[in-house]
Formats: sequence, C-alpha cells, structure tokens
Amino acid sequence: MKEFYSQVNRKTYYIIMSVVIVLMFGGLILSTTELEEINLGYIIHLLCVAGISACLWMYPRRETHFFRKVIILAGFAYFYTLFFMYPETWTTYIFISLFPALSILFFDSKLFYFSFTVNGILIAFTFSYILLVDQRNAYAYLHQDVVGNLINIVAIQLLMFLIFHLSFVRMRKQQHYYEQLQQSERLKMVAHLTAAVAHEIRNPVTVVRGFLQFFKEDPSFSESTKNKFQLMIDELNTVEHITSQFLTLSKPSVDQRPEEVNVKDVVESVEGLIGSYAMLSDKHLRIQAEEDCLIFINEIEFKQLLMNVIKNALEASDAGQSVAVMAKKDHEFIEIKVMDEGSGMSEDEVRSLGTPYYSLKSSGTGLGLMICFNIVEKYDGKIRYNSAKGRGTTVTIQFPAAKGSRP
Repeated sequence: MKEFYSQVNRKTYYIIMSVVIVLMFGGLILSTTELEEINLGYIIHLLCVAGISACLWMYPRRETHFFRKVIILAGFAYFYTLFFMYPETWTTYIFISLFPALSILFFDSKLFYFSFTVNGILIAFTFSYILLVDQRNAYAYLHQDVVGNLINIVAIQLLMFLIFHLSFVRMRKQQHYYEQLQQSERLKMVAHLTAAVAHEIRNPVTVVRGFLQFFKEDPSFSESTKNKFQLMIDELNTVEHITSQFLTLSKPSVDQRPEEVNVKDVVESVEGLIGSYAMLSDKHLRIQAEEDCLIFINEIEFKQLLMNVIKNALEASDAGQSVAVMAKKDHEFIEIKVMDEGSGMSEDEVRSLGTPYYSLKSSGTGLGLMICFNIVEKYDGKIRYNSAKGRGTTVTIQFPAAKGSRP
C-alpha cells in the first residue's frame, strides 16, 4: 500500500478498504444480536472498528512511517479485542497469528520488525493468560494441545519472517536494478545531447576566444580593458571545460584500452597532482595503500575517477581538516576508500549523486561525478556513498582484483 500517486491505485485502494470497513461494521452489528446489553467490551470493539476504519481511510493522505505504525497498533487492538471478546470463535486465533503479515504490504522493514516484536510479546501474554487464568474454560480448543498450538504459532511467525525477508531482498534488488536503468537512460540522454550540441558550441567559442586573445595583446587598449578581455577569456575557458566534460560522456573510448594497473602507483601519482591544491587550502591529504593491489582498468580513466572523488572530498572539507585515501585487498576485490570530515550529506542528497546537472557546489554541473559513476560501471565496479549531516562522507569504490592480485 505504498504507492497511491495514480488515480487508478487510489480508486482500487478505496474500493478494497470500503469492503473491509463494511465487513468490520457488519461483524460489529452481528455481535449485538448475541449480547443482552451494551457492555465495556462492546464499546471497546466499537472504538477499535471506528479507529482502524478512520486510519485506513486517511492513509493515502498521510503516508508516513508514524501513521503506518498507528494503523498497525489499531489493527492489533482490533484483532486482540475480538480474540478476548469472542473466545468461542476460534478463527480469531488465526488472525492474531497472521496479523504481522499485513505490515509487509507497506514495504517498510522497520514497521514489519515492530509489528513482529509487538505480536511476539502479545502472544506470550495471551498464552500465559490462557494457561494461568482461563483454566480450560473459554479456550478449550487451545487447551486440548497447548504445546502443539504454541509450536504452530511460533512456526507461523518464523514463516512470515522468511517470506518478508525473501520478498524484501528481492524488492531491494528490483529497486536497485530500476535505479541502474534510470541512470543508464540518463547517460544515454546526455550522450545524445552532447553528440549533437558539443561541437557546435566549441567552434564559435574557439573563434571568440582567439579574437579576445588577439585584442588582449593589442597595445592600443588600456590595461583595464585588457583585464576585461582576460575575464571574458576565463569565462570562455569555463565553457570549454564543461563542453569537454560533455564530450567525455558522448565520445566512444575505443582508444582507452584497459590494462593491469597498480592502485598504489596511481594513488601516489594523484597525490602528487592534487597535494599542492590541498596544501594551498590548508587541508591535509593522507594516503595509505597496500602493495600489489592490481585492477584491470584504463589508467587515464582511473586517474580521472580518483582526481574527481578526492577533489570533491577536499572541497567538502574545512581548513585544517584531513582527507584520508585508503586502498586494500578485500577477498577478490580491491577496495578504495576516500574519507573526509566535511559537513556530510542527507539521504536525499546521496541518492541524487551522479544525476545530470545535480551538484552541491554553487558553480558545479554534476557532470564530473556522473563521469565517475560511468567509469565505475564500465569496469564492473561499485561505488557507495556513506554520509550523514555533520559526520563527513566516506566514498567506497570496489573493482574486481586482477589475477595477479588475487590470493
């Protein structure tokens, strides 16, 4: 019951919930024929039916974890009220056994574990009451085989847990596949766009920049005018840089052939290139790489990947903070971690990384990180961002180890 964004889904939901609510009120009306007078149990039953009906009807407008938890608690109150009010109706025993399965429909793991735990506690209290207080009166069908019934209800809980675990894992895999498909479509879209536009942008920019450079050298212009020319040239250089990033995404890289690369050598090479940038901004770069960490990749692309990720980590850090780069073997993989002490990111920001035109920098385009994701995917690697607001960010990159590096 998680997606209600289309009219069809909403309509189906309201039809089904209307039937459920009618059945609950029907059961309530039917129970009045068996009662001599309105008692406390009947009032509790009425309140439970009204409460859970209101929650189910309001849910599409209040689709939050807290409201789901309210629905589950209302459901527990309803079914356990039925169990204790109508002990002769043995089917209520089935409802309390299977009720946590309803939380699976919300596709919320925390909610399932919550309902699973609450039901376990309530079942323990229920069986204690039946054994110690009931004394074979109201729940004779359970007393006939207490141990067998207890084993059955535990087995049902374990079966529900297994069903939830398997379905949730499969759902996560499908979600991951869907995200990869979306990312692939975005890359394809940008590739088509850049192939059509990038060269058309570069040609006039080159001409304009050439004339500006010529005018800058002309002695007839004053120094202030030449400074304005330089400012325009710098802005055109920025356009050229962005266009180059577009072309990196769109052009085929047949000339960039993969080879066996020593991760430590490349990391140290990148440290030499970017170390001065870190020192100028009063930040520290710490490198720790194991020997013989070999991967099969194009060295230029790998260097571009590390440069982008490390530079992002340095830019996210404040003066005096450190960025650590670690490379080590992890079974059949080589794992590279880049850890910063910056301000961190929220979950929504992490999920948006690698999408076109999304950047946390004021002047960023998001293409640099998109290229990184593309390189990692190209060589069957994985890249993960672990971040929280105020706690920094850890980027973990994994590539299959080359044969010479495997244990």
